[in-house]
Amino acid sequence: MGGLVVVGVDGSSSSDVAVVQAAREARWRRAELRVVHVFSRSVAPRYVPLDPTPFHRLADEAARRARGVAPGVKVGEVVLRGAAVPVLAGESQAADLVVVGCRGVGGFMGMLLGSTAESLAAHGECPVMVVRGEPDRVGSIVLGVDGAPGGEGAVDFAFAEAVLRGAEIIALHAWLPDRGSDGVDAESAKRLLAQVLAGRRDRYPDVVVRQEVASGDPREALIEASRTAQLVVVGARGRGGFVKLLLGSVSQALLHHAHCSVTVVRGEP
Repeated sequence: MGGLVVVGVDGSSSSDVAVVQAAREARWRRAELRVVHVFSRSVAPRYVPLDPTPFHRLADEAARRARGVAPGVKVGEVVLRGAAVPVLAGESQAADLVVVGCRGVGGFMGMLLGSTAESLAAHGECPVMVVRGEPDRVGSIVLGVDGAPGGEGAVDFAFAEAVLRGAEIIALHAWLPDRGSDGVDAESAKRLLAQVLAGRRDRYPDVVVRQEVASGDPREALIEASRTAQLVVVGARGRGGFVKLLLGSVSQALLHHAHCSVTVVRGEP
């Protein structure tokens, strides 16, 4: 299959879990894995010589952890100077998937999401997986479907990932009746799901797909579905200049509150 999986590391426990999942993703795809640690000058006063040895040691330890998880995968590591989001977004241009943890330490992640994972999900050029919880989690892949233009990439990713993981898909569409257009009901929601999934069953005959519709807040419905899932896949808006416009409220809510890992797949601008 080939390709490249990139994982951002910072030495935190969340980063360690992301490395494990990234190694598995690379093994499933028969892809290379690139371990990336980003540091900035702000980690030390300007008048103090900066010793890069600890940064290289951190990246090397993460790479060794990845090789232990997936011995047959080619693993490389690199230490880069700069701001985490622009550097990792640049790495995403040549990658099939970028993986990061949901929490971090120091200057890499800094906060719970907000600064790195959320911004990277908005600006990455490939799907971005934010690892939440343990990588050994089992369950279905939940695919959030809203029928918006540019959502095809998320659907394709969910089906391909289901094949790699040997998992079933729960395709979920939820809507707010009081905010929807006239005629939005369970039947129209089912028709929308059928249209979005059309053709995938032929391309992925071995993937079991369950279609579910719900009347209510899509954020709440997907977060609830994530309780028994191993992964939630959603699209991003792919237009506008700000994180909130690029991601949308559903993607943002999942990145902060889902009970399992989340992959955000941007559509075309």
